[in-house]
Amino acid sequence: MKFIHTADWHLGKIVHGVHMTEDQRQALLHFINIVEEEKPDAIIIAGDLYDRSVPPTEAVNLLDEMLFTLNVEMKTPIVAISGNHDSAERLSFGSSWYRHSGLYLQGKLDDNFLPVNVGGVNFYCIPFTEPGVVRQLLDDERIHSHQDAMQAMIHKIENTLNPNEPNVLVGHAFVLGGKTSDSERVLSVGGTGCVNSDLFDAFDYTALGHLHSPDAISDPKIFYSGSLMKYSFSEARQRKSISIINMDADGSFELSYRPVQAKKDMRELEGHMEELLDPGFYQSQKLDDYLKITLLDEGAILDPISRLRKIYPNVLHLERKWDLIDSRRKQSFSSVKDDRKSELELFETFYREMTDREFDRFKRDAMTSVIEDVKKEEALK
Repeated sequence: MKFIHTADWHLGKIVHGVHMTEDQRQALLHFINIVEEEKPDAIIIAGDLYDRSVPPTEAVNLLDEMLFTLNVEMKTPIVAISGNHDSAERLSFGSSWYRHSGLYLQGKLDDNFLPVNVGGVNFYCIPFTEPGVVRQLLDDERIHSHQDAMQAMIHKIENTLNPNEPNVLVGHAFVLGGKTSDSERVLSVGGTGCVNSDLFDAFDYTALGHLHSPDAISDPKIFYSGSLMKYSFSEARQRKSISIINMDADGSFELSYRPVQAKKDMRELEGHMEELLDPGFYQSQKLDDYLKITLLDEGAILDPISRLRKIYPNVLHLERKWDLIDSRRKQSFSSVKDDRKSELELFETFYREMTDREFDRFKRDAMTSVIEDVKKEEALK
């Protein structure tokens, strides 16, 4: 049995003020092409179909279009759950009759922990749910953290799980040790949002959403698919892919990846203004990518982002390397009075602490002149 594991589409996402819906459409059209080539028996979407609980109309229309294409026109069964960005109630609408076309969309958690069986594989769905909801649903006052909640839900599943059949858990969680990025919303404060990997030992494959890199965790049976696209510059070096799983009747599987191609990449560039505006440099670049640019120039630059956007129209973030270093230095600097040092030596120490740059002869001579002028003025008073 072959199934595709994907998650974290985040339809309706806005990145640095830019609506990503059209870019998401292009990525999903490529996803559809992969489905046509791979011809899977099922598609698994492990949460965060939308980026927020009340998504914009364009995002709702896009999801409707894509699910209809994949499920109805291509006749591919889909098993999907809600994530922490989704509204469980909204995703649950129509789920009772969606099942008749092989769309198993579980938004809200219920007390029926029975699997969806597709192609001989049991898919156990655990949508993202706050511990308090699980505590009330299971009438268990011991549940206070996501670890407690997941442990209680899996215990319910294990009561009916057949270990002689292939079993897959579909969830949306932060497994302890996973690598995060800036675009992922924290599940809870203080580490109570984490769950331990050993909770999933009973399953042959655990298909997770929430962390945006397919390399977020190293485990032989627990996998994140990663997000559909790059959604922050902390993800600029991540690969984006979907997971292809070929599973045998005994639960063993082979895993491969297919890259997902976005129309515009999200990249970081670093250099001096003169270099970045040099045709010899930018003619080798994909100019319409979403960019974070770090300038290495010292001193003032007149309207740098407008000048850069004439060449790179999708500069989303601009920063100065020395400004960042100077800011960090100012936060950590502590002044120590030393009567044995001259005014010039004290200023040189201060300058190096603040800027991390060389206090060269030109700066030394300029500062010496300033100090001498101040001393003359003081002597005349």
